[in-house]
Amino acid sequence: MPLSRAIGPRPAGTLRLSQRYTSPLVRRLQPARSRQQTPSTIIAFPINYQSRLKSTSPFNQDSENSSKQPGQTPKPSPSLRGMLWQAIKTDSSRAWHVIRNTSFREVMRRSPLEAMGAMVAIVGAVAVLAYCVFAYYTYFYSRQFTRYPEPIARALRKALYFSNHDPDPQRALKYYKQALELCDQLGLDHFSDDVMGIKIQVATWLEKIESYQNAISVLENLLGDCKRWVDAMEKSAAEGTLPKPEAPAPPKEGESDAAVPGQPRETFWAKRTRLLAKAVSISVKLANLYSDEHVLERESAHERLVWAVETTLRETQRRAKEGLKEGEGPWMSPEEIGGSLEAEYVRADLDHSCPRLTPPVNNIATSFAEHPLIPPGDAPVHSMMEESKSWSSPAEQRASYLAAAQRWAQNAISHASEPQGDKRTPECDQACAVSLSNLGSVLAMLGRTAEAREKFEKSIALSKKFGLEEYAAEANARLQSLPKT
Repeated sequence: MPLSRAIGPRPAGTLRLSQRYTSPLVRRLQPARSRQQTPSTIIAFPINYQSRLKSTSPFNQDSENSSKQPGQTPKPSPSLRGMLWQAIKTDSSRAWHVIRNTSFREVMRRSPLEAMGAMVAIVGAVAVLAYCVFAYYTYFYSRQFTRYPEPIARALRKALYFSNHDPDPQRALKYYKQALELCDQLGLDHFSDDVMGIKIQVATWLEKIESYQNAISVLENLLGDCKRWVDAMEKSAAEGTLPKPEAPAPPKEGESDAAVPGQPRETFWAKRTRLLAKAVSISVKLANLYSDEHVLERESAHERLVWAVETTLRETQRRAKEGLKEGEGPWMSPEEIGGSLEAEYVRADLDHSCPRLTPPVNNIATSFAEHPLIPPGDAPVHSMMEESKSWSSPAEQRASYLAAAQRWAQNAISHASEPQGDKRTPECDQACAVSLSNLGSVLAMLGRTAEAREKFEKSIALSKKFGLEEYAAEANARLQSLPKT
């Protein structure tokens, strides 16, 4: 290819080169005919021009453009999650390839232990997965959720999930509040077991996360609501202004009478019994919280325990005196009373509380011990004792009363003996002596003369030790009344 002359005016400082001064490469590239026609070639180069040899290899533009393209961002480095997922996919594909191309008999022949271990692992993984699915649907779709309307049940599922499974106090509290707000919007009774159960669950959760004051506040509000409703109901009953119970709603169109389950509507007296029992259990729980080492409000704990005992005893005496009201229903059984009160008395660490708490407990024991024998089902107090349905003789009835009296008398002794050292007062010694004497009387009624004699002797010795001559004389009189052996 001939080299053309430089176009345009020659710049200053150019050189005129003849053909003999041209580069050998240039001469070699020129055709022979061109060299014959043009005897001399004049090329204009700037003074500062440097002659360079170009490579004869083809220029690869694609590789350069592929590595450097304008506006292209560098590839992000793989994350740990992506690397793990890629490793799992690779291992799974390899395992599937091996399993597909290998017979089970060959695997068992080559590696029996590894094959059995793999089978056990697979079966265990499937069993665990099935159990998780079963536990999920059994728990989150059980009766405790399905008895609520679906919006409330959905909020409760989320609240319990963030309370127990993935603890998040802020989100759990949010969904608990949402559930209670939905109860208001949907018109659920604030004093139903379902709504009160949500509030009690909130208090239990707050205690679990060690928010004791908030738990106490929730229970105090619930206890106050129950007390106010019971007081208003009793006032209306005394004035004779209680509204008549509403008739059950008629079945809707398209529904037969048999399709509607016959559930009796709760009367005001039945609701009073239910709320009063709930208030007693809440009061006992409050006493437990007040006596906790993180709170230590012993006077408040004492007030809640005394109220619970006095309310239980007062309701028992009212039923024995006035009889049952229409639709009132059963009261707390001795087992329920013992379970809710006796254990709390033993566990609660209250300063100087035995002189105020032991007398009500002794009164309950005396009430059971001195209760008259009445044919089963005729006495109002039988409604609070479930075992009255199975009594076949007065002896069994009497044994049931005395067993309840013995439990309460033993609890009174335990509570009176608990304070030691500087916490023990003369009133504690007096209460302990009285409780021993009462327990001796109950044991004597049960025919356990030897044990009764031992309790009376302890009561006499304790009374004389602390100068309680009156109590010693009473215990001695009971001791002398025991049959001689």
